[in-house]
Amino acid sequence: MIKKLIFLTVLLSTQFQLLKAQMPKLERIEPMNWWVGFKDQSLQLLVRGNRIADKTVTLYYPGVKLVSVQKVENPNYLFVNLKISSATKSGTFPISFTKKGEKVIKYTYELKSRTNHTEGVTNKDLIYLIMPDRFSNGDISNDKISGMKDMTLNRDSMYYRHGGDIQGIINNLPYLQELGVTTLWLNPVLENDEYKTSYHGYANTENYQIDRRFGTNALYKKLVDECHKRGMKMIKDLVHNHIGDQHFLFLDPPAKDWFHQWPKYTGTTYKDQVLFDPYAANSDKKLMSDGWFDHHMPDVNQQNPLVKKYIMQSHIWWIEYAGLDGFRLDTYAYNDLKFMAEWAKAITREFPKFTYFGETWVHGTANQVFFTEGSTVNQHFDTGLQGVTDFQTYFAINETLNGKFGWTEGVNKLYTVLASDYQYKDPTRNVLFLDNHDTDRFLSKVGEDFDKYKSGIILLLSLRGIPEMYYGTEILMKNLANPDGKVRDDFPGGWTGDKTNKFITSGRNEKENEAFNFVKKLANYRKNNSVLQTGKLMQYVPENGIYVYFRYTNEKTVMVVMNTNEQAEVLETSRFSERIGKYQTLLNIITDQKIPIDNIKLPAKTSYIFELQ
Repeated sequence: MIKKLIFLTVLLSTQFQLLKAQMPKLERIEPMNWWVGFKDQSLQLLVRGNRIADKTVTLYYPGVKLVSVQKVENPNYLFVNLKISSATKSGTFPISFTKKGEKVIKYTYELKSRTNHTEGVTNKDLIYLIMPDRFSNGDISNDKISGMKDMTLNRDSMYYRHGGDIQGIINNLPYLQELGVTTLWLNPVLENDEYKTSYHGYANTENYQIDRRFGTNALYKKLVDECHKRGMKMIKDLVHNHIGDQHFLFLDPPAKDWFHQWPKYTGTTYKDQVLFDPYAANSDKKLMSDGWFDHHMPDVNQQNPLVKKYIMQSHIWWIEYAGLDGFRLDTYAYNDLKFMAEWAKAITREFPKFTYFGETWVHGTANQVFFTEGSTVNQHFDTGLQGVTDFQTYFAINETLNGKFGWTEGVNKLYTVLASDYQYKDPTRNVLFLDNHDTDRFLSKVGEDFDKYKSGIILLLSLRGIPEMYYGTEILMKNLANPDGKVRDDFPGGWTGDKTNKFITSGRNEKENEAFNFVKKLANYRKNNSVLQTGKLMQYVPENGIYVYFRYTNEKTVMVVMNTNEQAEVLETSRFSERIGKYQTLLNIITDQKIPIDNIKLPAKTSYIFELQ
């Protein structure tokens, strides 16, 4: 172990020296441009170059004030603080870096006019989660980029890159639109120039650049624009908590306190409980929040004012540049929550309708509620987090479909989780899911039982909240997440030469088409009927393994009936007269068949979704 640490120290030291030897006098300014008209008039420029701190900074532009130039421990950085008045016009101006006896360095900075007026992502939407490297390869010329650290390309390996990219997603937007998808969420697409498993994107090495193996910044913006033309939206996946260890900010940090430092590698405990435990030791809290998520993921110090500003500005930049509609916030519980509350205010101040939800892979409703806005469970501060990836409902759906009915087991688990929604400020902003890039594929989770699969789809698209579907769920892609690469298979047909093309009807087998059409029918019904978007929810206590709930508005009522038993049942409906009222007929939303409302015959392990007429 000691030899390994010595080797790593020598390796990093060598990398530092190489970086400094090769570093240009002005390597970068971030953000590389900005916009006029933001409510926050302050702008902080990170300037990086070879001993850039030795130089004097000057600029002139009407409405722009040079407030200060801040030096840090590392002479390769300067932080230039500007104030941009509300009267400032868009345009360009030079920023000069001078030192006596040396040639003046000039950077042309641009202030643009704002164009993003997003309405955000709401419970009217259906999110489709895509791992870009595994969805479709639309441009083989970017499969390998000379000079990048991970040059692997092998579709037979779950650890190597496969070549999927942004162009591949653009090519298949018609397929997604047909399915009824209204919003895309891509796993991180920022450059991830790491040596291994760089395909997943969760250890970024650039904050302002799309990974070149996916495409360019301009192509990413084009994807968002193409989505908007189709009435679709885009969610960007963000990682606040950590970066990759090949990021320039880690290889040559501005200051020692840019990251959480430990005498030796110290990982997080992953114990969210210590954050709200009234009896927790401070040392346990520190390990949870400041420990590294993984060996190659340095934990960012979000109490450093320079770090905070750098993170906030990069996210505002992407919203405005690309026209984004929402953020998914990775590993939310491991962040400094007070910083995240500041971040939420900063985003909402500039984009009042913008959406953001956090990944909270925790166990227990109260644990999950703790991270959400409103300070509804005595948090003593408001996180400002609008919603979460709803793991509690995910766990409950799995128990409903796989467990045996009991007082707290089976479908009673789902009933209890939903009954606990009183703790949230707004549970309809939570994101529902059956699977994602870290969990077992849903079809495998239910033992490849097609009746259970259809029941899960009905729950996903008819319960409260914002539904999210993982790519390939609609065509019965399967596998258990052991390891997680097994649930990140390529979408068949996304590569030239694939034996089958599941993007088209003729490429799918009979069962896959049945699944696709089932999802398509219900997703498009939801897309066109507000009752499953914003309608109120009323659930009835499950009895004898049967669960009934309603979504309703003044204009329309939908009834969901679930039989979780191993045998057929007959449901007598008089118990539900409060919601049924004067309705007399049930229209099966999937088959368009009509049946009387009195007694409903329920096959074993089957769910129905009806519109009352």
